[in-house]
Amino acid sequence: MFKLYKKLRPVDWVLLAVLVGLTVLQVYCTMLLVDYIKDIISSITYLNYHNNPAAISPEIGAAVSENGWDYIVGVIGEGGFPDELASLLLKAANAKTGDILYNGGMMLLVAASSAVAQGLVGLIASYVSAGLSARLRSAVYSKVDSFSVAERDRFSTPSLITRTTNDVQQVQMANILMLRMAFAAPVTAVWAICKIQGTSTYLTLATVVAVIALVLFLALLMVFVLPKFKIMQKLLDKLNGVSRENLTGIRVIRAYNAEEYQKDKFEKSNEAITKAQLFAGRMMSLMSPVMMLIMNGVSLAIYWLGSHLINAGSTDYATVAAFMQLASQIIMAFMMLMMMFVLLPRAQVSAKRINEVLETPLSVTDPETEEPLKEEGTVEFKNVSFGYPDSDEKVIHNISFRAEKGETVAFIGSTGSGKSTLINLVPRFFDVTDGQVLVDGVDVRNIKQKTLRSVIGYVPQKGVLFSGTVKSNIAFADESLDDEKIISAAKIAEADEFIRNMENGYGSEISQGGKNVSGGQKQRLSIARAVAVNPQIFIFDDSFSALDYKTDRKVRENLKAAADGATKLIVAQRIGTIMDADKIIVLDNGNAVGVGTHKQLLKSCPVYREIALSQLSKEELGL
Repeated sequence: MFKLYKKLRPVDWVLLAVLVGLTVLQVYCTMLLVDYIKDIISSITYLNYHNNPAAISPEIGAAVSENGWDYIVGVIGEGGFPDELASLLLKAANAKTGDILYNGGMMLLVAASSAVAQGLVGLIASYVSAGLSARLRSAVYSKVDSFSVAERDRFSTPSLITRTTNDVQQVQMANILMLRMAFAAPVTAVWAICKIQGTSTYLTLATVVAVIALVLFLALLMVFVLPKFKIMQKLLDKLNGVSRENLTGIRVIRAYNAEEYQKDKFEKSNEAITKAQLFAGRMMSLMSPVMMLIMNGVSLAIYWLGSHLINAGSTDYATVAAFMQLASQIIMAFMMLMMMFVLLPRAQVSAKRINEVLETPLSVTDPETEEPLKEEGTVEFKNVSFGYPDSDEKVIHNISFRAEKGETVAFIGSTGSGKSTLINLVPRFFDVTDGQVLVDGVDVRNIKQKTLRSVIGYVPQKGVLFSGTVKSNIAFADESLDDEKIISAAKIAEADEFIRNMENGYGSEISQGGKNVSGGQKQRLSIARAVAVNPQIFIFDDSFSALDYKTDRKVRENLKAAADGATKLIVAQRIGTIMDADKIIVLDNGNAVGVGTHKQLLKSCPVYREIALSQLSKEELGL
């Protein structure tokens, strides 16, 4: 967890230094309070002897009644009493009510100072911990945002959400406790031990036995509870995963009457985490009664032993009372330390999970020196092969082609042939395993990702919209786009008409994930978003599949007219979408089995011919 402290700012370290100083002040005030407790008890005792000297002995009482305290003081000066009794009589003779008022006032002042110091320690601990947590959340979010698909596949979405929220919260809670206790507890314990040292061997022994019993109990508790903390975080990931799956697939679940099936899955996950939490909770619930038993036990032992020592004349009540206060401080200090060590393991598990994200090496990184672009609107694959990181087999094999500025290059093939994977290499969602992908004459690995993606308009296979307005979704890449450009992009994507029919037009709200618009409308808004950035290169990953033939054709005509100079890479399943492409690449199991125009491939490529005949008749194909 200490690795996370790299995120602390200089001002946080200054505040931590202040916190240490306030903690020392707080402990000093607590120890000083013990001294004033002893003094006020002594003052009350001596004033009682002053007013009732017979409480010392009947002879002293008779002497004071007959001759006054001045006589007793005179006898003390002549050595008429043993030293211990002389000291007691002298203090009783000089006892005043003002001593009680002074010591009581100092007790209030010291207690108030301790409370103020403790309050400031709490405020600083909360401020530093909350600031650290905020930066951790931002760091995890930024790191996840920089992940390529390869890194993102290592962590499930529910796990990443849990790490950003619950795990950071666990670290924050542990940090607050640590900052308040990690320094205060040992300082209090050491200071109190130094003060009681030499007071009484028997009383010290009782305190030591209590501390040992407390440490043994909490150590045993940690042995049983620590493994459950590790399991609980994993079970929480699983529970979030089931909940997310249920919410995103609610339509399919209802369509197949699978509510009970999903409910059973949720209940199993819920029951598993509940059992783990109950076990940990039951074990932790033993802390309070056992600690109270130990504290009350040591109090009883000190008073019992102290009474015998007082009767034996080895000590007085004020010393025993002060020792009781110091022993309580020692026990409380060890309790705080042990509580911190019990809570720390869960935070340690969470911190480890956060560090796993923050320390994950990126497979797609920017070059230190960016190579300037040499051409405009060109895409070239040179002997490109690609295999996923966790797979031994390659899904793309030795693909080569070149798309010139303004050309339309289409990719077609059966499901799983590698079409989407191939074009995802252009914006560097993955890096090639072998070969080169060049954009504008430069290897994409020598271009910064921001520069590369600024010249690309990407439309994914599944239309993705974000919560906001229609306008904010179209202007997603550039919030400064004026209304004219936004409307123009919508018209090219054949989206203007249905947008204007919405209640608030371009100001209409889009729900999270675009759930309040149809699949075809999502795709058209996604196309409009790509058009709005006026890119040099368009990538359409089967982005016309939800459009009817008429709209599909119209959108492609609009694109040809409005973005004739832009290069277009199109993945499609429908022959009608790509018939007019300048170049068609036919993929089969990751291999390019045909390259050419529509007419050329009908004659030369059996795979393409088979796909074409499965969709259109020979007459429609001109065969």
